[in-house]
Amino acid sequence: MAQCVQSVQEFIQDSFVPMVAVLCSEDAERVTRKNSLSFPELLRPFCRLTSEGHLRDPNNQVVVVKGLRISMTGINTRPPQTPEMHRLLSQAVSVCQPPEGSPANVITAGDYDLNISATTPWFETYRENFLQSMPASEHEFLNHYLACMLVVSSCEAVPTEQFLKLSQEQHRIQHSGEYTHPKWFIPNTLKYYVLLHDISEGDEQRADSVYEDMKQRYGTQGCYLLKINSRSGRTGADEQMPDPWSQYLHKTSIHSPVSVTTSLQVTIAGHNFLQPQKQASVTSHTTPTPRGTCLTLNDHDHIRQFIQEFTFRGLLPHIEKNIRQLNDQLVSRKGLSRSLFSATKKLFGGGKVPEKSIAELKNTAGLLYPSEAPELQIRKMADLCFLVQHYELAYNCYHTAKKDFLSDQAMLYAAGALEMAAVAAFLQSGAPRPYPAHYMDTAIQTYRDVCKNMLLAERCCLLSAEILKSQTKYSDAATLLIKMTSEDSDLRSALLLEQAAHCFINMRVPMVRKFAFHMILAGHRFSKAGQKRHALRCYCQALQVYKGKGWALAEDHINFTIGRQSFTLRQPDNAVAAFRHILINDSKQSAVQQTAFLREYLYVYKSMSQVTGDGSLPQLPLPCLHSSQTRVFFGHERRLAKGEKQAATHVSLDQEFDRDLSQLWRELEERVVAVVNRGAVPITFQPSQCCLNSQTDNLRYPLAVVEEPIIVEVVFRNPLKVPLALSALCLLWKFTPKDFSDPQGSTAGETITNEKEAASLKEVRLLIVSRFIVPEASSFEFLISLINFYI
Repeated sequence: MAQCVQSVQEFIQDSFVPMVAVLCSEDAERVTRKNSLSFPELLRPFCRLTSEGHLRDPNNQVVVVKGLRISMTGINTRPPQTPEMHRLLSQAVSVCQPPEGSPANVITAGDYDLNISATTPWFETYRENFLQSMPASEHEFLNHYLACMLVVSSCEAVPTEQFLKLSQEQHRIQHSGEYTHPKWFIPNTLKYYVLLHDISEGDEQRADSVYEDMKQRYGTQGCYLLKINSRSGRTGADEQMPDPWSQYLHKTSIHSPVSVTTSLQVTIAGHNFLQPQKQASVTSHTTPTPRGTCLTLNDHDHIRQFIQEFTFRGLLPHIEKNIRQLNDQLVSRKGLSRSLFSATKKLFGGGKVPEKSIAELKNTAGLLYPSEAPELQIRKMADLCFLVQHYELAYNCYHTAKKDFLSDQAMLYAAGALEMAAVAAFLQSGAPRPYPAHYMDTAIQTYRDVCKNMLLAERCCLLSAEILKSQTKYSDAATLLIKMTSEDSDLRSALLLEQAAHCFINMRVPMVRKFAFHMILAGHRFSKAGQKRHALRCYCQALQVYKGKGWALAEDHINFTIGRQSFTLRQPDNAVAAFRHILINDSKQSAVQQTAFLREYLYVYKSMSQVTGDGSLPQLPLPCLHSSQTRVFFGHERRLAKGEKQAATHVSLDQEFDRDLSQLWRELEERVVAVVNRGAVPITFQPSQCCLNSQTDNLRYPLAVVEEPIIVEVVFRNPLKVPLALSALCLLWKFTPKDFSDPQGSTAGETITNEKEAASLKEVRLLIVSRFIVPEASSFEFLISLINFYI
């Protein structure tokens, strides 16, 4: 696989993060809309913690949480339906292209020096969008809401009443049974009360007073006073403020809101889960007004501090408390004497019971555990531990849950436990156990073949391939990626095949031909998915391997595809170059295929001329012209004597060039000139040359007589298996008058040519052959008087 910006640990941690819902009052939303942002959008750039968090596990051991990211979303946010998701993913990949002017990444592999993309930001964009758009599922809790922020403006007449109404609304959404979305992690969801104060409008003393009352009601760890909009329109107008939202919001929204009916007319913000990308961004629309115009750098710091306070004093303690409660419940139900963490050996020790293969197990598709089932509680505890980076306890819980699910033949639940057990085992610090790749293989097979859920199977594949790549197991990663290709999604198959190709080229001994072959397959699937630019890039990278190696049919196919894709993308020069390469070389293609190539090439040329308006004639590669056999004859046309008959054959200068005879004629001509000039040959004297060919001195200007023809003999060769029909055949020529009295040989007039306006040049008569057939795969000498000068 290509290099990624994030490490594998960062990639996985950012794929599974604590989810927090946001429910705002109408006035609170109006305060944030001054900055062209919803409240979740306002918080998004500040949701990654820059300092460490801490909590204690059931065994009272301190767990350090580093670089934690929180996902803040509107309470009505839901993933898109499958067709819309496919459209948005396709758009994300289409917009993300290799940056122009980026330095070449040359890989030397044996005899090959390959220019290959070092990174594939389009794949990372796809992967990120895909993972963050996974719908909430019943068999896992990783993307269920852990908490809900209730946000009220300080300008409300009675803010506490608004908090009560929002709290009741959240309770109704979670517990009434009217809504299938969103899904909640635990029944007792953490509610965090936020008083939003607009400094430019509100009464700060009143806001402080309301906040003091909130602390009495909800506790200091359950509420916060956030002051923003301290920048007025008159102050700091010329100050350049950073825009940390652009890298998050200049992207395609991968989520759509669900309508939520409330008696409060609650304004709820939509949200997407997209993360910033360094290489490229996916832009669906550009906000006409700048964002954050009412905020100062101090406001940015206030928002950042607010997220820190919420996480360290609210969210992490809430998670710690629930882990302990779940542990106590599980220990009491299972009859264990100690915590689950310390009972690991008892749970996993002893004789190993052989597990049935997936093929032997019967899937209980309709099995749904009740919410309080111990199997679900241990899975819930595992997910909580995973989200706060306690990977050892998470692994133990996943492993235990996996056995229970397999025992009940609850295959969807079992696959989920296997998947996360493998990831948790990999992420454990110090690598106490090897990465169980077979867990992931079983999970993928179960998701795909038993549960018929390709989304979850693809998630497993993306996670496992990245882990295998980090361990330099490129062959295993490539095998996994190739297995996940299928006919149901050309885009997914194209991206995975391209990553498999990168795996082959990054092996200790690069497998160059496998790289090229899978890039061809990726290009084909990109083309089927409508991703023409990515298809062209794949074919061009593969051509580096096939070019000039004797694989004529493969090389022709690649050049033909490159030509067609380039023409579609309005790159006529690249298209013509690719088609020329097919037609110049001796092809191994059949006559039918060559006819198709030639027809496509001529169509491209015709279309290109119509688009560009260029009247110049094309430099056709066919038929081939043997330049070394071209001959030019200066002299009068031979006239037949009265009654003499002419053979019905083409005229040809059949006589061979005789160097000795030519020298004899030159000497005789010099003698005649010397006699005329009283014994001296003039310096400007040039011997007459009636015939120019590859063996004569062609550096001197030949002498031509006015109103006598110049006869050009050319030899055509048709390398194809199809005849070529040439029409309106004529010779292109250029004439520049010279002043031969000037020793420097200066020009005596403008150059004239027949390339553009031959009809306007009356001084020259040109013979045009209306139709001429060059037989297939043959050589043919064609001699004709082409130009008559009348100067």
